[in-house]
Amino acid sequence: MKWADYDSTVCSVARTVEVLGDRWTLLVLRDVFNGIRRFADLSAHLGIARDVLAKRLAALVEEGLISRVPYQEPGARTRYEYRLTDAGRELRPVLLALLEWGDRHRCDAAGPPAQLFHAECGAPVRVEVRCAEGHEIGPRTRLTAKPGPGSRLAPGSRPAQPGSRSAQPATVPTSSP
Repeated sequence: MKWADYDSTVCSVARTVEVLGDRWTLLVLRDVFNGIRRFADLSAHLGIARDVLAKRLAALVEEGLISRVPYQEPGARTRYEYRLTDAGRELRPVLLALLEWGDRHRCDAAGPPAQLFHAECGAPVRVEVRCAEGHEIGPRTRLTAKPGPGSRLAPGSRPAQPGSRSAQPATVPTSSP
């Protein structure tokens, strides 16, 4: 079967974009990763409207990517700060990949605005993708997709007949030929 024969609405990328596919959501996550956790601090650092920030934070809490943790300054009412959950922390490679791509393709002539280094050894941080056997998956590496247990055929597609060429796994190019 071809990739186009599968229902794209059940794709994990599509479902993730439903949660993360907005500029402010990714920037809020970036700031929380970098230790900016309080509403007023996020609002000031990002320059985001308070109502927009409140909606993004509520959505991230609802999706289980951050949690609200109460704190109280002496003499003040209880407020909340936002902390990454395990699911939120698992987005680190996604944000690092966006940073790396942006440094290569979107920074100005002066160079990247920030560089990341491993705190323990001092080496620069970079994102790598490898298969389970340890082979590096580069921008031109061809991948093969097989239907997972949650896959569905797109409306109007018919199941492939066993043994036919269309019953073979879809080859998913990661770049144009």
